[in-house]
Amino acid sequence: MSFKPTAGVVATGLLLVSLAALSAAGAVTRLDTAAGNIDYDGRFTFVRLSYEMSLRGGNFLFGGRDLPWSHDYPRAEQNLSKLLEDLTLLDVSEAPNGGNVLPVGGPEMHRYPLAYMSEPGYWTQTDEEAASLGSYLLKGGFLVFDDFRDDHWYNFETQLRRVLPEARLVQLDVSHPVFQSFFEIKTLEMELMYNKPPTFWGVFEDNDPNRRLMLIANYDNDIGEYWEFDGTGWLPIDLTNEAYKLGVNYIVYAMTH
Repeated sequence: MSFKPTAGVVATGLLLVSLAALSAAGAVTRLDTAAGNIDYDGRFTFVRLSYEMSLRGGNFLFGGRDLPWSHDYPRAEQNLSKLLEDLTLLDVSEAPNGGNVLPVGGPEMHRYPLAYMSEPGYWTQTDEEAASLGSYLLKGGFLVFDDFRDDHWYNFETQLRRVLPEARLVQLDVSHPVFQSFFEIKTLEMELMYNKPPTFWGVFEDNDPNRRLMLIANYDNDIGEYWEFDGTGWLPIDLTNEAYKLGVNYIVYAMTH
């Protein structure tokens, strides 16, 4: 099963705004993420991707809150990395912010087997970044897209087509090995994060479901939000546990396929 929105919808109402212009206008604040990065040393390091962004007028307010790519940073990866170290045999890095932040498509990405992108509804990229990201996936990298909903799909798919022009997005069910790689996940049904039941989408090597899964997209969901607020009492423990299971499974799958 594939999902193929029309090109006309993709273009509707999409306004591209450079991060530099937004910063100059005082609309957003850059994060000093480089100070929290650590050098590559062979251990597993959670990688979050930063990117220039598109802005759909009226759908997002930047005043007083984080940039879309940094949503839930750094508590989400701090909490997930600590759990990963406690539960698995992976040697997990002790990055102060739970992992590294790298620019999308940057050459440093190729050192790391998994990368995470928040809110791809606002993602933009250069042709060079798209080509590098495609190379990363084809050489064995794994991408997790999280925290996007409704018409954010269209920008996500548009940008993904630039990375992998022939890619076919397929809806995944719970029988796929990515959901069984560490924890045995029995259902993908979760309480609504937004206004629709979450779904999970993937792209396979050569569009062959029997080959390696190269990416997973948590659509109409935000598992990073659950990671971030674990232990605060703001969210039910059952929900945060299920989100952790997904995160750990994604990482173990990426490390073993």
